Amino acid sequence: MEPIEQGSPRRLLGRRGFVAGAAALGAGVGVSATAFATRDGGKEDPQISRTEKDITLRDQDLKFIGTEETFTTPELMELNSVNKDHIAFLTDIGLADLGNRRLRDMDQGGLNVQILSAHTPSVQNVPGKKGIDFAYRLNRMLAEGPMARYPGRFQAFATLPLQSPEAAADELERSVREDGFLGALTNGHITRKYLDHPDFEPVLARAEALDVPIYLHPGYPADEIFEIYYSTTRAEYTKEFQDYIFSGSGLGWHQEVLIQCVRMIAYGVFDRFPTLKIIVGHLGEGLPFYYERIANDMGEPTANSLKKPFAQYFQDNFWFTTSAFFQDELLHLLLKYISVDRVMFATDYPFIESIKEGTDWFRAVDLPRVDKEKIAFRNAENLFGIKV
Repeated sequence: MEPIEQGSPRRLLGRRGFVAGAAALGAGVGVSATAFATRDGGKEDPQISRTEKDITLRDQDLKFIGTEETFTTPELMELNSVNKDHIAFLTDIGLADLGNRRLRDMDQGGLNVQILSAHTPSVQNVPGKKGIDFAYRLNRMLAEGPMARYPGRFQAFATLPLQSPEAAADELERSVREDGFLGALTNGHITRKYLDHPDFEPVLARAEALDVPIYLHPGYPADEIFEIYYSTTRAEYTKEFQDYIFSGSGLGWHQEVLIQCVRMIAYGVFDRFPTLKIIVGHLGEGLPFYYERIANDMGEPTANSLKKPFAQYFQDNFWFTTSAFFQDELLHLLLKYISVDRVMFATDYPFIESIKEGTDWFRAVDLPRVDKEKIAFRNAENLFGIKV
């Protein structure tokens, strides 16, 4: 397989494009507690109990803020797409729609607010003035477009030109102060560097000073990591894009974000910026499963270098969202280790079957009403200073 540059078009297919046929095979996100009251063309299924049917009606009045909801533009698709067919696919799922279709989907699912963020990897692979200008255009487009046209329905995370950290810090401040943005979203490594690298301290310092969070979204690995971990020379196993989904939503993305989180703690980011706020999606990107191992094994070697016990930083500096992981067991495992005050709802729209899939799942989750309200909208209100 020939080398492929980080950020090159072949690396940037959306998750849903890779797994479009998975639903027919019974794959996809995990089955939630939501029970459907009818099957087979709407006829009532006598095997479903009254209690199960009542679950589908639970908490229909919940309000929801979606904290990881993606958009694109023709210019961004042209930069990050494989070909015209890929652009057509992204358009077909509604990624570029910031009007009626998106609002219809939100209304059908009962999602009150979407916090918008640009499609991976956004513009963070675009260097210099071109990247700076591109980020500014995307941010202004949101402020002057959907945020202005539909007051209260859309908020946004800033797109930052991270290859120019000082300019990125300035654009973060401008977008927060002038356009009312809620923070920023990043997409994996930036030219083989993570946010713990000294180059990005201006961005972290500005986010802390503005008291706004940074959302760590996944990105594809650097080329050399991709070649070592996710590719093979065996032609019979290199079906179209198989290795790219392996390095992306199939596994690599989630490991990549968790590694970045551990790096930020281990290398002192939160000692240098003690009130910095970080958001992680996909129910912790594997953290609930690994929490005790990470806390225990990383605690001892960092005891003399960090100001706090290793695991304490997860409690003090991180928030977590449900994006695309509509699974009861994972949510409850996350809540075993992380306060319910640090968990927020997200759908990962439009890379899901529907917004209603996510809201119906969460309405049926077995949690006290006060906790469900926190996750559905109150924690986001408190973190971002907004109201539904």
